[in-house]
Amino acid sequence: MKKILVTQTSMPPYEEYIREIKDIWDSHWLTNMGPKHNELESRLKEYCGVDNISLFTNGHNALELCIQAMNLSGEVITTPFTFASTTHAIVRNGLTPVFCDVNPIDYTIDTTKIESLITDKTSAIVPVLVYGHVCNVEEIERIAKKYGLKVIYDAAHVFGVRYKGQGIGNFGDASMFSFHATKVYNTIEGGAVCYHDKELGHELYKLRDFGIKDAETIDGVGSNAKMNEFVAAMGLCNLRHVDGEIAKRKKVVECYRQCLANVDGIQLPPVQENVQSNYAYFPIVIDEKKFGYTRNEVCDVLAENNIFARKYFYPLTNAFDAYHGKFDPNSTPVALHISKRVLTIPLFADLPLEDVERICNIIKSLQN
Repeated sequence: MKKILVTQTSMPPYEEYIREIKDIWDSHWLTNMGPKHNELESRLKEYCGVDNISLFTNGHNALELCIQAMNLSGEVITTPFTFASTTHAIVRNGLTPVFCDVNPIDYTIDTTKIESLITDKTSAIVPVLVYGHVCNVEEIERIAKKYGLKVIYDAAHVFGVRYKGQGIGNFGDASMFSFHATKVYNTIEGGAVCYHDKELGHELYKLRDFGIKDAETIDGVGSNAKMNEFVAAMGLCNLRHVDGEIAKRKKVVECYRQCLANVDGIQLPPVQENVQSNYAYFPIVIDEKKFGYTRNEVCDVLAENNIFARKYFYPLTNAFDAYHGKFDPNSTPVALHISKRVLTIPLFADLPLEDVERICNIIKSLQN
């Protein structure tokens, strides 16, 4: 029985990548903002429909350095229903994460609870666009303007998403994309920050290159987060195919929705209004009382059939051992509830529909 993983990396034809990297051999320019890097920035700016974009070695460095570039202080409001990177990026900048609960429909930040968490120490909001879902960006903008806060979106999951006709990278002060191999669009490893303020761009340029301003001036404490030419070449190749990959993912999602519709005890992800989706993930939330089995039991049965789903996100970041005793997961009860019941099932562009049906039949057979 073949193994089906929760995701599978999208890759261009082998020959296409070989053609793309040939001139790297000719130029011997491997890194330090070379021609491939610059071309990819230009093409991504056009594809995403944003004012500015800067590339990084990965999404985590992009987020961490974006926070640093904004020179934030004190507290940052965010959610614990996310990957480790979000919270770590805040903490590694010497800031205190203040955890807001999520809403139970799309699992993004509950905007009705943000204002009660704002203090005189709050400097920013970092909402997470989980699973490709778009949060209430209008309300977040209203709150940020009212209190003079920066907004940085963790947009790791939403590359290619459009909201009300706009590229998702246009909202807030900045948005971070991840181009990790597991994402809808990948550069093997990689990331980017989209932003409006060109001064922020100048700071990001320095910080990803050790804080170097020019050949004789280093006026920032930066990192080494420059995307190399081979990675950029993969990004150029994959960008040519990403719309086709998203279209194939859509068919997989539609098959899941059809097969799992009206299964008592299984909550499917929402179809959001005014959102052009990228079909990044397919999380199901399992109510063990109605369905008859727990999330963990469903996950185990799938694994027995060589199907490997993922408890994504579990545990919450405010329950990590790394932060033991610092935060209380019970302060975000909706996120805690969802984290114990959510299961992301396999979704990738080349997942055969007959495998989707088999996965669904195994899940539904538990109720028979």
